[in-house]
Amino acid sequence: MLHVKNVHMEGIKTEEAYSKEYCSSLTKYQRRLSREVNIGGLPLGGTNPIRIQSMTTVDTMDTEGSVAQSIRMVEAGCEYVRITAPSLKEAQNLENIKKELRLKGYDVPLIADIHFTPNAAELAARIVEKVRVNPGNYADKKKFEVIEYTDDSYQDEVERIRERFMPLVRICKEYGTAMRIGTNHGSLSDRIMSRYGDTPLGMVESALEFLRICEDLHYYDVVLSMKASNTQVMVQAYRLLVQKLEAEGLQPYPLHLGVTEAGEGEDGRMKSAVGIGTLLEDGLGDTVRVSLTEEPEYEVPVAKMLVDRYLDRGQHRPIEPVDHVPYDPYHYQRRKSAGVKNIGAGNVPRVITDVSRLSGAAYKDLKCIGHFYLPELDKWKMNDMGADYIYSGRNPVPFMLPNGLKEIMDYPCWLTADDRVNKLPLLRPEEYMATGDRHENINFLWLRYSDLNAQLIQKIGTDNNLVLVIDTDNAHAMPEMRRFFISLLNNKVDVPVIIKRKYKDIPEEQLQLYASTDAGGLLIDGLGDGIWLGTDLLDEKTKDDWLSIIKTFNNTAFGILQAARTRMSKTEYISCPSCGRTLFDLQETTAMIRSRTDHLKGVKIGIMGCIVNGPGEMADADYGYVGSGKGKITLYKGQEVIKRGVPSEKAVDELIEIIKADGKWIEQTEKEKV
Repeated sequence: MLHVKNVHMEGIKTEEAYSKEYCSSLTKYQRRLSREVNIGGLPLGGTNPIRIQSMTTVDTMDTEGSVAQSIRMVEAGCEYVRITAPSLKEAQNLENIKKELRLKGYDVPLIADIHFTPNAAELAARIVEKVRVNPGNYADKKKFEVIEYTDDSYQDEVERIRERFMPLVRICKEYGTAMRIGTNHGSLSDRIMSRYGDTPLGMVESALEFLRICEDLHYYDVVLSMKASNTQVMVQAYRLLVQKLEAEGLQPYPLHLGVTEAGEGEDGRMKSAVGIGTLLEDGLGDTVRVSLTEEPEYEVPVAKMLVDRYLDRGQHRPIEPVDHVPYDPYHYQRRKSAGVKNIGAGNVPRVITDVSRLSGAAYKDLKCIGHFYLPELDKWKMNDMGADYIYSGRNPVPFMLPNGLKEIMDYPCWLTADDRVNKLPLLRPEEYMATGDRHENINFLWLRYSDLNAQLIQKIGTDNNLVLVIDTDNAHAMPEMRRFFISLLNNKVDVPVIIKRKYKDIPEEQLQLYASTDAGGLLIDGLGDGIWLGTDLLDEKTKDDWLSIIKTFNNTAFGILQAARTRMSKTEYISCPSCGRTLFDLQETTAMIRSRTDHLKGVKIGIMGCIVNGPGEMADADYGYVGSGKGKITLYKGQEVIKRGVPSEKAVDELIEIIKADGKWIEQTEKEKV
């Protein structure tokens, strides 16, 4: 069993002892056995399959549109349909939507999404199969005020919430309605923020206050979630929630997994996979919703692709159990590693891109890894997706590489190379243990966990010029590589480590999800100094095919590092997935904002459809674009309102002016757009 030593988390006013486990094993796949909750005849949790769900984006008062979209979601594989009910009129119209769906032969359970309005929740609980409440704004408030509480005054506030929340619990008991208590990182109440700060513990306590009321009233049909747009915070909060449920002797309630405001396209998919996949690897999660700024039926296949990977995961090759965890799974801290050239220590994680299948490489071919040759000037330019290293294997690149890009090749090939200074060797264990030439400054050692032994660990631990490249062929890939890191930590070996994963010929979207889970799950815990994605494909492919594959691997690696918050290489968009509350076309607006700002490396922009999802839900965005009325936008810098009531046709220009005034704007002409 996994046991974690006592830790003190920054920002928490009291010491928390984490003596219980958040999962049964770090090395053996075993899904957490949660309490079964019945939702309209389709049970969740227990031994039931991991369920897929999504949320409508049509105005809830549009009965016909809501029904049509719900049907598209169901036909895409959605097992629960969530619909927003921001006021009494929308809650009442859920009855019409449900009636029409049933008349058309669709028995999908419906979930009412509630913010701010207890009376809407109490009405919806009499109509639909499940209600979702946000403890940050259901009976609490968020005005971004810091309030000093005594223990007595704090308890008075909890009692006030109890009085406001109990009627809903009693209605749910009477009608057999399930409930999700869904905490969002960005909408923690002022009360919670004042006592616990902006922390995973604050998220957990926010939900537990409501959950304890449910248990006091002997109501147990509860699902819990801990959503955040920051994948590190999201993972830590879910883990801490499970630990706290166990420590307090509460029921093992099922978990709804999701990364909120993940965005769109490949970035939204990778960000979702880093957060959701990391928890699925540890057997946590009973239902999944992938939140994309796209039509909801497009979310469903992504969620299914993530979940289906675990259908037969229990058959994986055994991995040595973990007796002691030498890192804190509830708080991000990067593993301390020695610096070897520009890898490890305080350097950002590096990207190694495999070009070993590329024959007859030319200058122009390196544009697929972000390096561009300008023949007129006879010089190189690099964009933000420029690889740090390339691996050529036994197929050396036949020209001088640009400054800042180094070539790694197989050791036998390196031994016969003309340039053994700028080209770097990759050794296998037997080559490393034998005597022979080495590079003076940096050598790479390719290893699997099964290669580790006392003699090898001892030699690695005294090598100041070594970078490990760890790989696995175990179906339970991420946990086996994590086990490798744990061995290094337990043996106090601080060499930098590159995470290497190879994938067969799978669709690009599937590659992005799998790689984001396998590598992102390690990076989330501060494990890894770089990432290397490749393939073991032996198929004959054209040069153009290989260039496309290489570009996908390179861009995916950078996307994973960004999603795990370990290396920011492009603009990040924290955009909500739209719902019936949205006050403008989110997809169109997000695309428009992206087209004008996607060159702002490392800048985070929140794009929220309404005041429910903003500003709180864009918690750590640098700038915010939030719908505040029909055709009206409120613009933020951090959590501060800069302009209110901006006409939507002028809002993007005004947003850019705010960024310029803050000194973070770069003209596209200043940044080579190649």
